[in-house]
Amino acid sequence: MSIADLYTSGEHRRNLAHFAALATLAAIDGELSTEEKVMLDRFATKLDITKAEFDEVMKKENKYPIDAPHDAEKRLERLFDFFRIIYTDHEIDDEEMILIKKYAIGLGFSGDKADKVIERSVAIFGGKIDFEDYQYLLKH
Repeated sequence: MSIADLYTSGEHRRNLAHFAALATLAAIDGELSTEEKVMLDRFATKLDITKAEFDEVMKKENKYPIDAPHDAEKRLERLFDFFRIIYTDHEIDDEEMILIKKYAIGLGFSGDKADKVIERSVAIFGGKIDFEDYQYLLKH
């Protein structure tokens, strides 16, 4: 079964693609640590990933790269989606911050730019905003 076979709705497709990329990032250094497994379980819950989808994504032979858009606006939109996912529980922890940095770099942000965008995003996501406001605040 391919990961595409697991996709259903557009929103669920994006959530599953995010989760698959995150799982690949978490496992990039070999076996998953207990902390990484707990974090992925939390993301699976936040993203409404089923047990079957989770198991399929976690198979060793499955590696899902981050689909890095060439367009800067699309990269920001993906990062915005990711921050919305992370902030569903209204908090962000150290493990999530590490994964956000990896994800931002995987999307094509340089290390310095990723730090700047993440810092601003964390400040912004204390409240609820739409993408256009997010984009404006990050560009100015």
